[in-house]
Amino acid sequence: MKYTSAVVLCLCLVCLSPVLCKRSDSGSKPLWAQKDVRDYSDADIQRLYDQWEEDEEPLDNDELPEHLKTSPPIDLSSADLSNPESLLKVSKKGKTLMSFVTVSGGPTREETERVTALWQSSLQNNHIIAERFIVSDNRAIFMFKDGAQAWDAKDFFVEQQLCEEVMIENKPYYGKFSKHSKQEL
Repeated sequence: MKYTSAVVLCLCLVCLSPVLCKRSDSGSKPLWAQKDVRDYSDADIQRLYDQWEEDEEPLDNDELPEHLKTSPPIDLSSADLSNPESLLKVSKKGKTLMSFVTVSGGPTREETERVTALWQSSLQNNHIIAERFIVSDNRAIFMFKDGAQAWDAKDFFVEQQLCEEVMIENKPYYGKFSKHSKQEL
């Protein structure tokens, strides 16, 4: 019996709510707001959009797209100023960075997928987080949300037997077992 009275009370509130709601009188609205929505011009829609946007609170820094975020301050005290890579590593901290990794030996796409997946899991075991995308039969992109980790990953990649080349910021780093590294010696 107590459920039926609660249901009746809810139904009464639902039925009376449109009657009790205050509706603004049409004289207080601007002329463009009194039109039917289907009759709005582009200017009316723009005004409505501007009105909508002014009510919105600004987004927090971590919710903004990367190009609008304020960069964290660069701490040069931890960088070795004689090493340009160290300066790049510090300057890319907290920014997205991509590196291209080439697998040696003429592998198929499946072999590249398998090798780079193994490298990705090895990096993750070392707390270096990267997304991996295969772009050709012997090439993959590793995308780092924290660009400073790209140079740590590069140090790992160049030690791998099947790594031909790692490219970060358009600078090639050749693998230890690469044919290019033997030519440089």
